[in-house]
Amino acid sequence: MAASEETAAPNGVNGESHQGQNDLNGATDSKTTTLGRRQGTERKASQPLMPSYMVSAPGKVIVHGEHAVVYGKAAIAAAINLRSYLLVTALSKSRRTVQLIFPDIKLDHTWDIDTLPWDAFSAPSKKKYYYDLVSELDPDLVEAMQPFIKPVSPGLPDHVRKVHQNAASAFLYLFLSLSSPSAPAYIYTLRSTLPIGAGLGSSASISVCLSAALLLQIHVLSGPHPDQPPSEAAIQVERINRWAFVGELCIHGNPSGVDNTVSTGGKAVLFKRSDYTKPPVVTLLRSFPELPLLLVNTREPRSTAIEVAKVGGLKNKHPLPTEAILDTIDKVTESANTLLASPNFKPYDPACLQSLGELFTLNHGALVALGVSHPKLERIRELIDHAGLGWTKLTGAGGGGCAIALLKPEMDADALKKLEEQLHKEGFQKFETTLGGDGVGVLWPAIVHRGSQDEEKGGEEVSLEKFLKVEDNDGIEKLVGVGIGRDGKGWRFWR
Repeated sequence: MAASEETAAPNGVNGESHQGQNDLNGATDSKTTTLGRRQGTERKASQPLMPSYMVSAPGKVIVHGEHAVVYGKAAIAAAINLRSYLLVTALSKSRRTVQLIFPDIKLDHTWDIDTLPWDAFSAPSKKKYYYDLVSELDPDLVEAMQPFIKPVSPGLPDHVRKVHQNAASAFLYLFLSLSSPSAPAYIYTLRSTLPIGAGLGSSASISVCLSAALLLQIHVLSGPHPDQPPSEAAIQVERINRWAFVGELCIHGNPSGVDNTVSTGGKAVLFKRSDYTKPPVVTLLRSFPELPLLLVNTREPRSTAIEVAKVGGLKNKHPLPTEAILDTIDKVTESANTLLASPNFKPYDPACLQSLGELFTLNHGALVALGVSHPKLERIRELIDHAGLGWTKLTGAGGGGCAIALLKPEMDADALKKLEEQLHKEGFQKFETTLGGDGVGVLWPAIVHRGSQDEEKGGEEVSLEKFLKVEDNDGIEKLVGVGIGRDGKGWRFWR
């Protein structure tokens, strides 16, 4: 394993002080102030140990291979540029708490660092290190966490508490595994432009952010920087991915590993699991091009288990025709992979996009034949096809969830606007996004540079107060989006 560089905090960068934000960045607590007055002097507020910084990771869509992948066939999953953004704010040296704030789901919980079950996690037979491969949760450690998970979000409905406690479990398991009893105090605040529960890998995106943030704090990641050799960057990505998978274990119990792999590395993967007694074969598709994509959320609740069972029942009742449909989906996936890997494929060549779009149409037709579509998904396809803007298919398990459309390069702007208005009118949620973008990225310190005026001022600091005030996806992207200052004094990615 290559030696890792220590991530150094830039000199002279400290977070703003915000009254009322848990004594953020150097404010003293009441005990400290009283002590200072007893001694006849005001104690100077201690400063944070490091500047605030941010981590971001994308969601994903299944491009081809839904349902066929359950039966040992291949699937392609790709990153989209709807992302989670995690702001890590250091508190003063006198503070001894860690706080998790996910305002989009109204989660806010604080733990006392000194009372956490460090003894359980640091026992010689239990201790894991940042370079370890963890493929399952330790039941004893999960049990040791329960007194610290059960108090999360009391009094809320059970289904809401489950979401909150799953997120808290992922954070706490990673924090206790990677940190130490002497860990400094931090606030971890997460905002996301990904709809939750729509099959877009939102939980994996969160797990990747948490993994990267905690590994950065213990100084075991090098880069990212433009001159970093690809082989060294790959080691960092794999390190983040391993611990992101542990977060997914906490949330889902038995994840495939596809979502966190795509979210960490970006671009796309070819996934195949022929033997369920062995790990899946995941092939990184590093040459996967960035493609314009329209993603539409039906807002219709869906159950992967129900849709998978539906196909299983059909296969049991009609094995030969069902297997033929699954084989068709597999051949579509193989054809798409061959097309995209070809040196002759040009992302903005109408002929190339039409060939890929036709495979979208074929894949969707096969999924309709399996009975996993939904009237709302068909309505979205009808609207997009009628407007002549692209090629549409459902993505994920179906039965609701989302549809994706590969957009034509010469699409009519007026037609797109009319489509957006109609989708909104009918209650759908529309996102214009990109397929095959970057994976996990870092903004260190949390300062964005928007142009020459910002350069003169040294950039704009992303304070906790600003981050919490942002109201919607557009606001999040305008404040901290990965396109701001890209490859300059801004977001950087392991590539």
